[in-house]
Amino acid sequence: MLERYQKILESDEIPYFLEAKSKSDDDYTGRGTEELWHLHDQQLKEGVPSLELKEELADRMLQNCHFCERRCGVDRKREEKGYCGVTESKISSEFLHLGEEDELVPSHTIFFSGCTFGCVFCQNWEISQREGGKDIEPEILANKITGTRAKNVNWVGGDPTPNIPYIIEVLKHLSKPTPQVWNSNMYLTGKSMDILAKLMDLYLTDFKYGNDECAKKLSKVKNYTEIVKRNHLKAEKTGDLIIRHLVLPDHLDCCTKPLLRWIDNNLDDPKVNIMTQYRPTYKAKDHPEINRYLNSHEKREVRRLKREYPHLV
Repeated sequence: MLERYQKILESDEIPYFLEAKSKSDDDYTGRGTEELWHLHDQQLKEGVPSLELKEELADRMLQNCHFCERRCGVDRKREEKGYCGVTESKISSEFLHLGEEDELVPSHTIFFSGCTFGCVFCQNWEISQREGGKDIEPEILANKITGTRAKNVNWVGGDPTPNIPYIIEVLKHLSKPTPQVWNSNMYLTGKSMDILAKLMDLYLTDFKYGNDECAKKLSKVKNYTEIVKRNHLKAEKTGDLIIRHLVLPDHLDCCTKPLLRWIDNNLDDPKVNIMTQYRPTYKAKDHPEINRYLNSHEKREVRRLKREYPHLV
């Protein structure tokens, strides 16, 4: 479990981004996008793709934005806004986080403003659902990361997905061998996942729902299970996995149980963190079934599930 991440911490391996930076540069600007994707696929099969190539592909995706599966198609280079509200990347906060999973602490956590979801119970709605945050030049952020004692760099939000080009820009200026953590709702397109492949060392995922109906009702997203399951399968091919699942009131049977069964049957030895600290906030009052804390019966059932899946939780 977390084998790659631990090897980087012990200096037995280097983070993917440093290997990607070491690849010989090429002039990709005059070449067609499909040709570049073909080249990226080839480099991915053979090893670690060039960071310059990933940067060029991500930059082109900005013109017809499809980093997440909403696929808004806006031209963010012209400051057009899609669902997430992100044009240029804005950072709500960045600090040394001591409240993550034990393996990650201390974690240099970078919270982006904006989000690809519209969760009615969002615990960070001030960050995800409001425009705000500050501009930090990529080189300045890289210097801040270099100067901390963090075990890792933890890209989160909101959601980091719309900020992939900015993250790559930061990594271009970073030389410290710090593992990179992708902390996300995992509602990315396949192309975005390809860019992250052999760039991120660990995926810290937010696996919310066990069915599409709950996802549409509570987070306003379509085809949730197909997309998020696909992306977990893609993630584990190149990185380590820590999966978080926040148990919602009245959602054990429809979400928590089928989700755990799928993880057990389809993923190879991830760390799973089942969380019971849900609190009703933001717009939860408009949804009576989740406008409360977990009751004692639900907490007992979670404890039972932890006994049923001891290798997961």
